[in-house]
Amino acid sequence: MTVSDVELQRPIKKATFQGVSTRRRTSDWTATGLITISVGIALIPLFWVIGTVIVKGLPTMLSGTWFTHSFSGLSASAAGGGIYHALIGTILQGLVCTVISVPLGIFVAIFLVEYGRGGLMARITTFMVDILSGVPSIVAALFIYALWIATFGFPKSAFAVSLALVLLMVPVVVRSTEEMLRIVPQDLREASYALGVPKWKTIARVVLPTAMAGIITGVMLAVARVLGETAPLLILVGYAPFINTNLFSGEMGTLPGVMVAEMNNPTQAGSDRLWGAALTLILLLAVLNIVAKVIGHYSTVRK
Repeated sequence: MTVSDVELQRPIKKATFQGVSTRRRTSDWTATGLITISVGIALIPLFWVIGTVIVKGLPTMLSGTWFTHSFSGLSASAAGGGIYHALIGTILQGLVCTVISVPLGIFVAIFLVEYGRGGLMARITTFMVDILSGVPSIVAALFIYALWIATFGFPKSAFAVSLALVLLMVPVVVRSTEEMLRIVPQDLREASYALGVPKWKTIARVVLPTAMAGIITGVMLAVARVLGETAPLLILVGYAPFINTNLFSGEMGTLPGVMVAEMNNPTQAGSDRLWGAALTLILLLAVLNIVAKVIGHYSTVRK
């Protein structure tokens, strides 16, 4: 048995702080404490906001008519009614926006990762996506107003709002999908190519399913980012306290629209509706994120 064999047979000692100087231990504890305190400070406003919304909005939301009625026919000071009309409007606008944005965002991300790879077109596309991701919502709304309404002559509608939300959602989908596609191992692509599978089929059958959990999560985060936008609602469509499912005509109620409309209502009924709509919007976004987590976990388990 050689000396090296003897060294290998010696038990490995667990790392401890015995050989670490007091100064290094103090620095480690100090850094850990500062990080913990910073996390606690960051969580204080989060819990404060959520707690305030729950305390003020939960009694209104638990009323028997909140999810089954609208505010149609109610005066500003009248209690009762519900958020049914606004919930439908928010879901319809978000659904149309998602149907348009998700294919566009995924196709752009596939081009950047699988086909562009440093080309001039890919660099231009990346630059434009970066610019679009920083565009304020009111600028997107003004652009759709100038193009869709002022130039093409279409009336104000919920569909115009969805178009403005597309401009805000596409960059988020592109960035999240791009990152998910980049972490797919290159060996999977090469193995598929070695079997004679075309590139487009490799992307559809290997790359996208592998990254699907992360893509779904990114899409849901993008939906949550646009559902609470208010500027497009103020510019492109008016608020209606009744149910309207026509995306191309008439005013439409939404959850942010309810909050804007009731913010100037000085009565107690207006305050109750305001906080109830805020809590409903938070719960809607929470449900979307939970659904995304469940779908992502189910996709991972099936693999």
